Amino acid sequence: MTENTTTTPAHVGVLGGGRMGAGIAHAFLLAGSRVTVVERDGAAAEAASARVLESVDASISRGTAGESADAYRSRFETGADAALFAPCGLVVEAVPEELSLKIDALTRVEAQIAPDAVLASNTSSISIDELAAVLEHPSRFLGMHFFNPVPASTLVEIVRGAASAPALVDAARGWVQALGKTPIVVADAPGFASSRLGLALGLEAIRMLEDGVASAEDIDAAMTLGYKQPVGPLRLTDIVGLDVRLGIAEYLAANLGERFEPPALLRRLVAEGHLGRKSGRGFYEWDAS
Repeated sequence: MTENTTTTPAHVGVLGGGRMGAGIAHAFLLAGSRVTVVERDGAAAEAASARVLESVDASISRGTAGESADAYRSRFETGADAALFAPCGLVVEAVPEELSLKIDALTRVEAQIAPDAVLASNTSSISIDELAAVLEHPSRFLGMHFFNPVPASTLVEIVRGAASAPALVDAARGWVQALGKTPIVVADAPGFASSRLGLALGLEAIRMLEDGVASAEDIDAAMTLGYKQPVGPLRLTDIVGLDVRLGIAEYLAANLGERFEPPALLRRLVAEGHLGRKSGRGFYEWDAS
């Protein structure tokens, strides 16, 4: 390993500057790393920059950041060229949850980074071994599954592929701890631990709503008040995105069987464009601004 495993890597790259990618960039910036975010084009890169810096400014306002805005800005850049990742010790892929997109993204990034640099995927369900199969250095690859919203979440799921070097898994644990988060390590399996368990509950909640068992509010209250979960499964689905959950459900249904078959209600809402918080409506009404 070339990085000090008690701290975050000196220079971290993030491919994709959407909600998840921006959150990952935010976390590493606040932990002291230099961060480079690469997007598909200049306009998307500018939007990613604004997203990250707005999040950093919010942390400064809350008193949860230890440096000035200028200090963070001096260690942060965005662009549209994967060659910007050349000096990075770690690059985290955070593109949409589609196998073909991730394979293309990972192969493009690997071609630009040093042979001893680490490549990670933020996938929440796609097989790490399947992704590793297209890489020249699979031992330097693993899953780092962050949770939304990244700044507030305290968990990162480290997914160990069959080829992932044991020293790399240990290093990733240290990086996550340096972010102020708790790592869990799981073997590569469909849905890993978190998505598989969370989706099972979420899909059953959707089926209950579909069958008229109770309202969305009452189903969620059963879990928040009865089981002390911080947010109910239907509200959580809105936060994650109904389209994201549908994609994961389809993947798990194909790999684990019909118990993960998406309910018709979920398919209908996604087809109608009701994706949850990001669209303004899902199982709840949201302020889309």
